[in-house]
Amino acid sequence: MQKPKSINELFSAGGQRLRTLKARAAARTRVLEHVRQALPQPLAETVVSAGFEQGRLTIGVAGAAWASRLRYAADMLRLRVGASMGIEISTVKISVVP
Repeated sequence: MQKPKSINELFSAGGQRLRTLKARAAARTRVLEHVRQALPQPLAETVVSAGFEQGRLTIGVAGAAWASRLRYAADMLRLRVGASMGIEISTVKISVVP
């Protein structure tokens, strides 16, 4: 009987699709960190996901009230996150993540 492989072994030996998935997950984690750093602590804790694609910063928050508060800070986020990541963000989309 063959010993089962660990998740790390599967990711490192996986095909192109797994490598692409891993790279996308790492990129989203970096964006999430930049978004959280740009926000005050109570608001930063409610951000559960973030990503950047084709000029759009997409942010997922843990509740409708927090999403409303974050929408007021969208322009500030666009500028701060764009500057810290060295990219140009044209739009910010904020949504509630269940």
